[in-house]
Amino acid sequence: MLYTSERDKLRLFYVECWKKARNGLPMDPMEQMVARVIEMHPEYHAMLENEKLGNEYKPEDGETNPFLHMGMHLGLQEQVVMDRPAGIKAVYQQLGEKIGDVMQTEHAMMDCLGEMMWQAQRSQSEPDEMAYLKCLQDLLLKY
Repeated sequence: MLYTSERDKLRLFYVECWKKARNGLPMDPMEQMVARVIEMHPEYHAMLENEKLGNEYKPEDGETNPFLHMGMHLGLQEQVVMDRPAGIKAVYQQLGEKIGDVMQTEHAMMDCLGEMMWQAQRSQSEPDEMAYLKCLQDLLLKY
C-alpha cells in the first residue's frame, strides 16, 4: 500500500522534527518550520510523542486530522513567503494586525484554503487562486 507507506513516512517526519526540537538537536529549515507549527499546537504533542500515527481521522466521526491541519499551516506559510497568489502576503500582514495572534490569523486563512482545496477537488480542476484571494480579502472586512 503505497498510500499508507507515504502517509506514514510523512507522519514520522513530524514525529522526528518534534523529537529533535524537544531534545535541542540541529534541524534544517524545513524541520524548524514543522517544529514551530507543532509547538503552536500543544494538543498534538502527546500524540506525536507517543507516535500514534495510524489513525484515519474521519471527519464524519468528528475527527480533525492533525497532520492535515499542520500541513495547511505549512502550506499557508509557504504561500505567504512566496506571495502566491499575489497579494496573500499583504492580507496575512493586515489580518495579523487586526487579529493580533499568528495562530488565529492562520486558522482564519486556512478556512479559505480548505474551501479552495475542496472546490478544486469537487470540480476536478486547478485551484481557483482568484476566488481564494477574494475569500482572504473578505476576511479583512470580517475582522
